[in-house]
Amino acid sequence: MNENDETTNANEIRDTLPADLDASAFVGPYKFPDNSRRRIPGYMYSAIGLAMIAIWIAKRDSDAVLVNRGLLVGGIMVAAFGLFSISSGWRMKVDEKIALRNATKEVGFAVGHASAQQVWRGLRSRPTWRVLCYSSEQPPLQRALVLVDAVDGSIVERLVESNPDKDAPEWAEVAD
Repeated sequence: MNENDETTNANEIRDTLPADLDASAFVGPYKFPDNSRRRIPGYMYSAIGLAMIAIWIAKRDSDAVLVNRGLLVGGIMVAAFGLFSISSGWRMKVDEKIALRNATKEVGFAVGHASAQQVWRGLRSRPTWRVLCYSSEQPPLQRALVLVDAVDGSIVERLVESNPDKDAPEWAEVAD
């Protein structure tokens, strides 16, 4: 590589992440976005779908090339998707801290390490926290997976078992 090649590489324009999207510079608690934001595009889809249907109704007997049965079918599909978006826009009342607390009460052992992940379940995409808990011993003797409803905080499902990985070499490194 000669000197000119190094200069060309140094002056090369590269993609960079905007500062407001750079997670490595973020300090502080992360706030999960609320699912109720889905309602905004849902209303927009519904309005566009209804407008497409109204245009088809008003111009269906004319010679307009773009107004045909496809406009009607498309309008119905867009409006139906809008209704789905509105109905799946659940307002989350339970954040990950409350979900961790509810899961800790449910498992029946002292929790050491735990993590929460937001997932969706069912046809209407009801938000749910998937909480993975390990007991506080080193290495952990038990583990649990608890599903906590993010709308009302109820326990959807739980699985508690002994930790099959307690004798794995990775846990020995953690214990040391």
